[in-house]
Amino acid sequence: MEDTATPERQTKYCQSIEQTLGVLGHATNAEILLALRKSYPDLSATTIHRATARLASRGKIAIAPADNSGSMRYDSNTKPHDHFQCSVCGRLHDTDIKDKIIPILESTIDGCSISGQLLVTGACKKCTKGYKK
Repeated sequence: MEDTATPERQTKYCQSIEQTLGVLGHATNAEILLALRKSYPDLSATTIHRATARLASRGKIAIAPADNSGSMRYDSNTKPHDHFQCSVCGRLHDTDIKDKIIPILESTIDGCSISGQLLVTGACKKCTKGYKK
């Protein structure tokens, strides 16, 4: 039987988004748009929004925790992983702490089971100096 499925559409914008996100690691649509406008001055926010949504639905990029203002953020790392988010500057750092932390957390909340990825917040190394707990 012949495969008649429509091939995935991969526009120059999708390719550029993947490359840009690969450099940035994590970014909002606004940050991606700002970076890509250097090469594509007429690029619209709507085009970026549609392209990132398409790439995320295909698993080419992942959805990351929102930034400090609540804006959706994307992740170049599509493998399941946890994040550390700086409460001061908002920068995300990938980490894999789930296997170490979940047993400790579950032991403190009787009968509960934790699933999914973890987001830990605090101050990053650069911001620690002015951070108040």
